Amino acid sequence: MATLLRKVWESVSTRSSSTSHSPLQLTSSSATSSDSSLGPCFDSIPLDILLQILRLVGPKDAIKLGCVSRAWRSLVSDNRLWIYFLQYYQGHDDPWDSVFFAELSLRSGYPLLTFPNRTGELSFMRIYGQRAQVPGSVIIDGGSGYCKFGWSKYACPSGRSATFLEFGNIESPMYARLRHFFGTIYSRMQVKPSTQPIVLSIPICHYDDTDSAKASRRQLKDAIHTVLFDMNVPAVCAVNQATLALFAARRTSGIVVNIGFQVTSVVPILNGKVTRKVGVEVIGLGALKLTGYLKELMQQNNINFESLYTVRTLKENLCYVAADYKTELLKDTRASMEVPAVGWFTLSKERFQTGEILFQPRIGGVCAMGLHQAVALCMDHCHAAELTCDDTWFKTIVLSGGTACLPGLAERLEKELHETLSPSLANGLRVIPPPHGPDTAWFGAKFISNLSTFPGTWCIRKKQFRRKSRANIMW
Repeated sequence: MATLLRKVWESVSTRSSSTSHSPLQLTSSSATSSDSSLGPCFDSIPLDILLQILRLVGPKDAIKLGCVSRAWRSLVSDNRLWIYFLQYYQGHDDPWDSVFFAELSLRSGYPLLTFPNRTGELSFMRIYGQRAQVPGSVIIDGGSGYCKFGWSKYACPSGRSATFLEFGNIESPMYARLRHFFGTIYSRMQVKPSTQPIVLSIPICHYDDTDSAKASRRQLKDAIHTVLFDMNVPAVCAVNQATLALFAARRTSGIVVNIGFQVTSVVPILNGKVTRKVGVEVIGLGALKLTGYLKELMQQNNINFESLYTVRTLKENLCYVAADYKTELLKDTRASMEVPAVGWFTLSKERFQTGEILFQPRIGGVCAMGLHQAVALCMDHCHAAELTCDDTWFKTIVLSGGTACLPGLAERLEKELHETLSPSLANGLRVIPPPHGPDTAWFGAKFISNLSTFPGTWCIRKKQFRRKSRANIMW
């Protein structure tokens, strides 16, 4: 192996010293008859072995080897080699399947292509170089309970705070609250707003397709852009939370079930866009209600606690969703944990009774549809709307939100849907748990911010916003 690499480098150095042109300036007109050959030492070596050698060389030196001859250039540009480099050399901590999905489906920008690029049409050598030059971005997942923020090159969010919808004095004007919110985030990240683009996830709100709901969404959107551009942010990409969660699951179409802080939203998305004409189903219970119900159950069973923090901690660590509620009632489900600085707690049936109100809201005193009923209704509407020739796009259901991470929830929802829907609608149905836990939307934003074509059409800049306040921004 060492001998082979030495001979390659001897060939590179010989060519470099015999021409006054830089290697990157060589063209086909200066090629000799030997350009169609890798050289006598290499022509007899199988292609797969040569690619293994190039993997050991690394991306920078592989580029240099591509300047030896046309044959070496052809070998170095092999997509398999650069797929390997994308997996192991760029250091974004992005799994290869996520990189592949993003570059195949999202690189064209918004609006998404109905028929995304085919693998054979992409040059992963070019994509590698472009991704290496993409500027880092600030990512803020607005959330509905709390906000997650961090740098696009980080493996995960670096901090959390109150969401901008509840930040500061809620009686203050929206502009002042947003200015305070973004100023606090930039201060915590120790970043100047003027130096990087921002990718912002916004909670689903003003759900309807009515004129008043559209006006409310536009007002919030304009307020966010006005504040950020007044802070001299160079470019802004604002995408709703449900769409980012869908991207994090490596999908562009499907139904996102977002269990938020106060409500649960069932959001149909086609080609990256919320289909509000089909309808967003909303259930009036969320994480806060589940925490409150567990609190009631603990009080009924004389389990003493000092704060809702204790209850929430127990919910996040001990609670789960039963596959069969009646069967679970007959089991011994006791489990204990120690809440730091508080003490030990033991829960039994409370562990699965808490999550059961998602399917039977009435046991928690909530007059609303069950989660499975809301999703089934949304699927019926999608099927009846006949938006595409493909009637399977809405059969992928992606869960998002911290409460959606309850063990057993995805399996129970899929089971209930199979029992509720007709066989034709239930066929091919799949429910996906939050791909990145409570940070799923943040990771969806990370996919966008690390794209080889970012910022491209994903972002709007200050001049564009001022010139056309109703620009076609993804919302």
